[in-house]
Amino acid sequence: MIPKNLLLGSQSYKSEEKMIILGIESSCDDTGIGIVTGEKKILSNIVYSQFKEHAPYKGVVPEIASRSHMAAVKIAYEAALKEAEINAREIDAIAATAGPGLIGGVIVGTMFAKSLALGLEKPYIAVNHMEGHLLSPRISNNLEFPYLMLLVSGGHCQFVAALGLGQYKILGSTLDDAVGEAFDKTGKMLGLDYPAGPMIEKLALDGDPHKFELPKPLFKRSGCDFSFSGLKTAVREVVSTFGHCEEYNDEAIDRLPSLIYDAPRNDNIKNLCASFQFTVGAILKDRTENAIKIFSKISDSKNFAIAGGVAANQYLRSQLQELLSKHGFTMYAPPMDLCTDNGAMIAWAGLENFREGRVSSQDFCPRARWGLEGGQLY
Repeated sequence: MIPKNLLLGSQSYKSEEKMIILGIESSCDDTGIGIVTGEKKILSNIVYSQFKEHAPYKGVVPEIASRSHMAAVKIAYEAALKEAEINAREIDAIAATAGPGLIGGVIVGTMFAKSLALGLEKPYIAVNHMEGHLLSPRISNNLEFPYLMLLVSGGHCQFVAALGLGQYKILGSTLDDAVGEAFDKTGKMLGLDYPAGPMIEKLALDGDPHKFELPKPLFKRSGCDFSFSGLKTAVREVVSTFGHCEEYNDEAIDRLPSLIYDAPRNDNIKNLCASFQFTVGAILKDRTENAIKIFSKISDSKNFAIAGGVAANQYLRSQLQELLSKHGFTMYAPPMDLCTDNGAMIAWAGLENFREGRVSSQDFCPRARWGLEGGQLY
């Protein structure tokens, strides 16, 4: 139960179900503001993407990201209140990503959240970005602790045993690149727009997944760590044999004449996308099988969750579902729009912590690095 003294500025005590939390996400290249209730209702989830600003560079430029967050955060906040059809005084606490992430963006979101909390006389909650992803499947599912979690995004790739709120044990993580980073860098080598993940998935539908034999780092090795740098290098070597394709985006693909789209070089692009995605799926399945064995020594739970931007890839989800069913596990995932960075997942993580009476002080420092193990700092 939430202590009454945490509800600064409130004249009456609300039930946990009626709580309203606003969450701010600004750790990378999406400015997100979400508002959720204790009844798991998402009142609004506004996301301003910066992909157009970063597209010319085929990746995220930190300075551009920080400036874009500064320009968008107030606009996103006002849009979130309008969509939720509430006024700011109805919000019970302000949560914001305080790390890990690109420090410039994290500072922007943190300072905006602290200012709101002071102005509205509401509690401020510093949220670990990875905990936001980790708890996101609980918004739309009856997912109970404990569960085995696979976090896969552009900057992170790890297995986490979620034993309870704030009780997390890292079972394995990437030794070099994250899987989402491997997708984006592969796309860059192929001349695809950033972010490349959705485009690679689309092109792979018409490609031969066995056309190019790519390496599977750590495949069949013990443990459940990941490595993707060797895979990325192998892709570069393949690309060097047929060169870049024309630069195009989703809209361009849809309007390309069939004769151009089916040209030999573009066939190579589709085949390489399919082979790359197939190889990533094989790696994830192999590492997940090992993670299941390790997790089973900790807990008898059969709950498995996946989150992060790469979790939106339907092919990878289907590959994992096949493996999990074999082991009797049930897979939980957030809705597609909650897989990528967003404010609603931060609001929910804030709400779960707020229920336990965990709030942060105004002098809580944002951080570029912030591990999940050891619980949160409040």
